[in-house]
Amino acid sequence: MADKLGRLTVYYDGSCPGCVRDRCRYEKWAGPGSHVVWVDITGKDQMLMALGISPEKALTELHVSDENQCIYAEIDAYRVLMQRVFWLRPFGWFIGLPFIRPTVSRIYHWRVNRRLRCEGRL
Repeated sequence: MADKLGRLTVYYDGSCPGCVRDRCRYEKWAGPGSHVVWVDITGKDQMLMALGISPEKALTELHVSDENQCIYAEIDAYRVLMQRVFWLRPFGWFIGLPFIRPTVSRIYHWRVNRRLRCEGRL
């Protein structure tokens, strides 16, 4: 299935131990040939701005771009990634439901902002 999908580029916080663990876990689940490229955003503000991504938003929300340079952020970014792993697809569909999405988004932002405040980066 991954061979039929185009390349994705994931912009993630490489200075976040949890984000690095999530990346490793995802790579294991997706397997070889997933066509996912991981870019650490740490210290790459100019690159992010050239892509139209606010460095502040990049720090607080996951961003993914597809082969057409379409950029997905936050829950949409996770949903795009989940489409690459067969058994995560139902979860991606679930978190996109109109009555679930706002709650997942609030919890996601609360956790990220709490982590960044504890690290002194927010």
